[in-house]
Amino acid sequence: MLTRKIKLWDINAHITCRLCNGYLIDATTVTECLHTFCRSCLVKYLEENNTCPTCRIVIHQSHPLQYIGHDRTMQDIVYKLVPGLQEAEMKKQREFYHKLGMEVPGDIKGETCSTKQHLDSHRNGETKADENLNKETSEEKQEEDNDYHRSDEQVSICLECNSSKLRGLKRKWIRCSAQATVLHLKKFIAKKLNLSSFNELDILCNEEILGKDHTLKFVVVTRWRFKKAPLLLHYRPKMDLL
Repeated sequence: MLTRKIKLWDINAHITCRLCNGYLIDATTVTECLHTFCRSCLVKYLEENNTCPTCRIVIHQSHPLQYIGHDRTMQDIVYKLVPGLQEAEMKKQREFYHKLGMEVPGDIKGETCSTKQHLDSHRNGETKADENLNKETSEEKQEEDNDYHRSDEQVSICLECNSSKLRGLKRKWIRCSAQATVLHLKKFIAKKLNLSSFNELDILCNEEILGKDHTLKFVVVTRWRFKKAPLLLHYRPKMDLL
């Protein structure tokens, strides 16, 4: 089978952010046109704009942040293509949290340890048979499944009802993984209230409807960054936007 070497600068245009011209970090894609940017760059841009920075298509007239989503596949590709990028980014994030006197979130710790172990194994020239590697991967996956994301960064939430058409939750205070999405919360509320479908709900933060694919970490960073815990969210019957 013939192989062809491609230089990194030949594909830079496909793995860099148009807004900062750096390699994609926390890659986030506009669902309307599928153009991808760094999450922080895109969120900052959409605070004053509602169009895609690349093609200028209108993402949404009033709620563009609801129509962007984390692109894990693209981010994995960037980290695999650019040597040392992931390790450098994890180091920057650790230094950022230490500078603020905050505890490093669990997901950053995990990624850092994983990256360090991977690099150490290559430096020491350690190689393992595929069978053993698959076995370890299977065991690690089983441990992660049994952990129920308790090792993730956690978010404290208060779920309040702001509609007379729905009843309030008996236990409105919950704590869950920062990687959980608004969709997970919708399903949780629908089950507790015995609703026929979670699609009947809207969840709001600061009176703004949240997109179903937004992670709680994204909500905290973009809408609750300088406020004290818990994250206050409201739910109500779904209202169709014109």
